[in-house]
Amino acid sequence: MTDNAKEPRASLDARYSDEAATARPWPEVAALLSAAELFWISTVRPDGRPHVTPLPAVWSEGALHFCTGPEERKARNLAGNAHVVLTTGTNTWDEGYDVVVEGEAVRVTDDSRLRELAAAWEAKYGSFWHFEVREGCFQHGSGHAFVFSVAPRTVFGFGKGEPFSQTRWRFSREDQ
Repeated sequence: MTDNAKEPRASLDARYSDEAATARPWPEVAALLSAAELFWISTVRPDGRPHVTPLPAVWSEGALHFCTGPEERKARNLAGNAHVVLTTGTNTWDEGYDVVVEGEAVRVTDDSRLRELAAAWEAKYGSFWHFEVREGCFQHGSGHAFVFSVAPRTVFGFGKGEPFSQTRWRFSREDQ
């Protein structure tokens, strides 16, 4: 799904939303995902225990993208279970907006697409995050990293403060 594709269906959950609350328009939420510097990724270990860790991510063409070394826990978890949750927002309860993205992590191996993503990483995070692209991976220093794309299946938004709100966006996918 590209950034200008059909918008997902939004529904405000009245149980957790102030009467004055309205669902935020999807383009505003996509802009929050694009601007966010830090995300928390949740994966599942082979024995079923959760694993959560912070990481940077890039919003591009309607999906979040992150990278990880092939031997890191999250990459090993994804080899057995590609379902992930990426979360971003603020650590306050009465102001800000939190966004939770649920989807499946799919490895990106096309060198042309990886070069586009490498440029996006450096544009967003600066030269520390400069990557070369070789053999379907990001190359950084002496190591390499797998790159994953997570197209949202469901996104939750939590408005904090007056008015409090909880919105769910559902994406229709022909492959579901």
